[in-house]
Amino acid sequence: MGRERTFQGVIVSFPSDLEIARAGTLAPLTDIAAQMGIGPHLLEAHGDELAKIRLEAIEELSDRPKAKYVVVTAITPTPLGEGKTTTTVGLGQAMKHIGKKAVISLRQPSMGPTFGIKGGAAGGGYSQVIPMELLNLHLTGDFHAVTAAHNLLSAMVDNHLHQGNELGLDLHNITWRRVLDVNDRALRNIIVGLGTKMDGVPRQTGFDITAASEVMAILALSTSLEDMRARLGRIVVGYNGAGEPVTAEQLKGAGSMAVIMKEALKPNLLQTLENTPVIVHAGPFGNIAHGNSSIVGDLIGIRGGDYLITEAGFGADMGAERFFNIKCRNSGMVPDAAVLVATVRALKAHSGKFKIVAGKPLPAELLAENPDDVRAGAANLIKQIENVKVHGVSPVVAINAFPGDFASEHQAIREIAESVGARVAVCTHFSDGGLGATELAQAVVEACDEPSTFQYCYESDMTLKQKIEAVATKIYGAANVTYTAAANTQLARYEKNGFGNLPVCIAKTHLSISGDPTLKGAPTGHTLNVREARASVGAGFVYPICGDMTTMPGLGSAPAASIIDFDDDGEIVGLS
Repeated sequence: MGRERTFQGVIVSFPSDLEIARAGTLAPLTDIAAQMGIGPHLLEAHGDELAKIRLEAIEELSDRPKAKYVVVTAITPTPLGEGKTTTTVGLGQAMKHIGKKAVISLRQPSMGPTFGIKGGAAGGGYSQVIPMELLNLHLTGDFHAVTAAHNLLSAMVDNHLHQGNELGLDLHNITWRRVLDVNDRALRNIIVGLGTKMDGVPRQTGFDITAASEVMAILALSTSLEDMRARLGRIVVGYNGAGEPVTAEQLKGAGSMAVIMKEALKPNLLQTLENTPVIVHAGPFGNIAHGNSSIVGDLIGIRGGDYLITEAGFGADMGAERFFNIKCRNSGMVPDAAVLVATVRALKAHSGKFKIVAGKPLPAELLAENPDDVRAGAANLIKQIENVKVHGVSPVVAINAFPGDFASEHQAIREIAESVGARVAVCTHFSDGGLGATELAQAVVEACDEPSTFQYCYESDMTLKQKIEAVATKIYGAANVTYTAAANTQLARYEKNGFGNLPVCIAKTHLSISGDPTLKGAPTGHTLNVREARASVGAGFVYPICGDMTTMPGLGSAPAASIIDFDDDGEIVGLS
């Protein structure tokens, strides 16, 4: 079948991601695991094409050398995304071409966006994780386990109210909602307990998408089964009339949740089109959670090759900042380099001259050769390079080349990045696989060989407000931070309840370095307003909310769900 794409008025025929994935040759998973030093006794097969890795692998591999640790992030993306996952996969494949062994560590995609407008998250073109159908759909059921564990606790909250509310939960201050791995805006705000007295206590609540569950964040940040069990017990479901937290442990729900989650804690092993090992595990939301794959996956991957390459959600001001200050703080692992994905279209968008809307054609003027438009958006690239350097990590800019780009525009990006001390590589991994990212792989090797001076953006003993203000001023370029009365009250309560030592995970738009999605480039002097603050105590962070964050997406006018089906041969079609 293939698909036709138009670049510069020229129609380019290219196979679909699904066609490319199906044409790939899968190596036996025992061979993929052997590349990492993992024996068959540590694998639990889920069919012939994927397996779970037993947590005993962490101990068994502990005497092997540590790999260099690389995080892939990006400049502030357009609504289309700039190809971080594809670049991560391409870089992992490229390492083999330069004589290095790599392991890739990725989040599992949520089925909500897969059936919505975003599509899947297996990479793209000739830099994909396969089998892409399994990755983008149920995989080994980890998301379903998170959904079940989360909703079990929801049921126990409402049962506690029905049985007399011994813990004195304030009905107007219950923060634990329900989750579902489907985009369904109608469930954002609901009333439960309607009907007879035996149907529960009526109250307002709602649904979030499963990726936004604190249980998902706990899965990603746990270091062991014991650690996960303890974190589940620390979940705060709400507050009593005195403003004191009520936890899952007090409701006696954490043990059962841990039992449901036991198998989900084991990372999943897949492979790329070029048979590079890929660990896929956990999928925390990129806005209100830290948006990174699991620590246990990385603890295994860090001993499995020369380079462990992982990906952080959205731009360097979001996913990478949280990777550095939340994930690395929990794991104890120190990054050696960061790859910043940049595209011509994103830099042109940051010039402020063009508006990019998902589902609509790109403006014709944006597609015309104009390196000056690229330079006009340079501030965003420069600031995101700075955001990596703030943490003492060496940046490498990966120019994700599209067929309609011009050499003069790539050269403009190269000059911008090199002017502020970053390495640069042009990549064609979408169309050429690992061979198209060998320049990037060489640059990453060089960056990793530099001495590490890694540091956090803030210290744990700072107050929550000091941590928020450190990120806002150092990373976002804000002049100051303001707080609503509600946010002030909530932050004071968290400090009083002993949560002040937690890191902060600022929930804001991913479409701007600031908290305002309309501000492109690298705005400075702006004010970040914290509307409210919530605590994910089990996961181990406080998340201040800046602006309106939707934790249950909706379906668009033409969702992917409307075209996904089986063909006459029983093969899935429409999945991308």
